[in-house]
Amino acid sequence: MSSDASDSSGGGSASTADKDKQKEKEKARASTSLILWHAHNNDGVAVRKLLEEDSSLVHVHDYDNRTPLHAASLHGCIDVANCLIEHGADVNAQDRWKNTPLADAEGAKKQAMIELLKSNGGLSYGHNGSHFGPKPVPPPLPSKRDWEIEPSELDFTNSLTIGKGSFGEVLKVHWRGTEVAVKRIRPSLSSDRMVIQDFRHEVDLLVKFHHPNIVQFLGAVTEKKPLMLITEYLRGGDLHQYLKERGALSPTTAINFALDIARGMAYLHNEPNVIVHRDLKPRNVLLVNSSADHLKITDFGLSKLVKVQNSHDVYKMTGETGTYRYMAPEVFKHKRYDKKVDVFSFAMILYEMLEGNQPLSDYEAYEAAKYVAEGRRPSFHGKGHTPELKELIEQCWSADMNQRPSFLEIIKRLEKVKEKVVQPEHHWHIFNA
Repeated sequence: MSSDASDSSGGGSASTADKDKQKEKEKARASTSLILWHAHNNDGVAVRKLLEEDSSLVHVHDYDNRTPLHAASLHGCIDVANCLIEHGADVNAQDRWKNTPLADAEGAKKQAMIELLKSNGGLSYGHNGSHFGPKPVPPPLPSKRDWEIEPSELDFTNSLTIGKGSFGEVLKVHWRGTEVAVKRIRPSLSSDRMVIQDFRHEVDLLVKFHHPNIVQFLGAVTEKKPLMLITEYLRGGDLHQYLKERGALSPTTAINFALDIARGMAYLHNEPNVIVHRDLKPRNVLLVNSSADHLKITDFGLSKLVKVQNSHDVYKMTGETGTYRYMAPEVFKHKRYDKKVDVFSFAMILYEMLEGNQPLSDYEAYEAAKYVAEGRRPSFHGKGHTPELKELIEQCWSADMNQRPSFLEIIKRLEKVKEKVVQPEHHWHIFNA
């Protein structure tokens, strides 16, 4: 008897210890995400508070080995950098590309930051640094470049800005008499090696894409500045604006939209050359025209081409890449993840189409991602959630990425739901259950 009791007690202690260790790990991951985020956003007060609670956070890094000081240096956050240095940050820490914080500051032309880092012993090494050799970044482009466009062919006379980002803007212009969309890199960044590499990577991906639900690549300007990416211009605007104006969609429309997105994503997830979008959201889904009868996926600046041996391979990629409100929990928590991060984002979009509001709209984007990372999910309120659609959404945003269905399976299930929805005898009562 006493032996059994002893064994039971020992097992309980071990279980409690394991839980405590798990809690500590989760707390550490959360703190890492917070200090990197606040450093990126120049919130010196928040950074100082975190360091006062745990001074070891000054040395944390993400999957790319980028420290809080790297983030502060790249964005010229002087107050944060001073705070980090005061708490013992390594001014010469090197990230995955061997860049030091000073190399980042030089690449971004942040003069005050450059002087601060140098005065504290900072050295410039890495792809962006002045000590980096003159060897150019090899563009990952095919040998046949018949898509190279001469800048003089682009008519900006009556151009219209249709989007802006941290690296540039998207304009509607004319090319050979046709309206096109031009993604133009800011002139100040056109010499940045990492920006050039990312730009050419996106071009290389788009050259390979041929699918009715993927925006059509027309050409690029890569040999002259500013760098420009030219794609078809779609008159319907993006899904974000459409939902903002229309509110909740009818189940039939939501299913049709979801099928277009799923078909495009199934194409991207084709093996062995898997394209993980990593920033699937309503703003990156475009309506072909004002009739909203066809959707296309766009913006592959954060996408990654990954060669996999089988569907269960997991990729080690950058944490917190993408948009917080639609971000899978494993990305937010800097865990290893695979192509199923796009399935999670898809679930949030389908939810938004049926609800008429962004998921967790009462929360700021970062807080929404944190809420989701803690295992919680948005509540269902809309009448458009049939039992089948609700079940699909819940599986697609499962905390276990292995439980999320593939896009091919999603297409099959949506088509079955669509068949049921269009049957007159089921048209109303299934939405009021």
